[in-house]
Amino acid sequence: MALRIASYNVRSMRDDVAALGRVVAALRADVLCVQEAPRFLCWRRKRARLAAFGGLRVAAGLRAGGLAGLTGPAVRLLHGEGRLLAPFPGLERRAIAIAVVEAGPARVAVGCVHLDLDGAARLHHAGEALELIADVAGRFGALPVLAGDVNELPGQPAWRRITELLTDCYPAAPRGDGLTFPARGPGKRIDAVFAAAGIGVLSCGGVDADPADLAAATDHLPVVAELDCAQAAGPRR
Repeated sequence: MALRIASYNVRSMRDDVAALGRVVAALRADVLCVQEAPRFLCWRRKRARLAAFGGLRVAAGLRAGGLAGLTGPAVRLLHGEGRLLAPFPGLERRAIAIAVVEAGPARVAVGCVHLDLDGAARLHHAGEALELIADVAGRFGALPVLAGDVNELPGQPAWRRITELLTDCYPAAPRGDGLTFPARGPGKRIDAVFAAAGIGVLSCGGVDADPADLAAATDHLPVVAELDCAQAAGPRR
C-alpha cells in the first residue's frame, strides 16, 4: 500500500472555500498536514469541515500555532497531539502537530510544521521539531515524517538542518516542477514532505486538480508524497 502524505497551507480558509474543498478531495490523502488551519471564530467547526472535504477527520493539533493533522479511513490513528515550540519575543507562536498512524504493518509518525519568516526562529524550530517527532516516533515504534511550510528554499539553513536527518521527498522521486508558492504563478518550492531514510518514496509533487481551483483555494499549492509502506515498518516496542 502507498501511504499518501500531503501538506497544504490553507490560509485559514479565507479564500474560495468551495475550490479548497475540491483540491482537498483531489489530494486523496491518508494524512493531511494543514498549516494556517482556522484558529479563531468557530475554529473547531471549520477544521472539521475542511477534513470532511477529503473524507478525513481531525486527529492532531492545537488552536495555537494554526496546525492540524487530518487522517483518513485507510489508516488507523494510534496517537495525536499538538505541542508548542519555543517562544521568540515579538514573533508568532509556532507549534507542531503529530499524528501516529498505522497502515498494515507500517507505523509512521507524521509531524506538521509551519516555520517562521525569521531565520533564527526558523532554524531553532526546525531542530526542535525534529527532536519532538523523533521522540514520538520512538515511543510508538514508528518512522518519522515531517511535512509543512518551511518558509525558505532548499539548501538554506533550516532546510539543511531537516535534511541532515530526513530525506526531502521531492528530489527523491519528483513529479512535476515542485513549485508551491505563490499559487498564482508559483516560483518557489517552500513547502515539502521529508521522510526517514527507511521509507521508500514512490513520488512527490503537486496534485492533479483544476488549475483554477488551485489558484483560487489559497496562496500555496499542496504537496503530496506517496510513500512505500512496505519499507516503513518500524521496530515495535
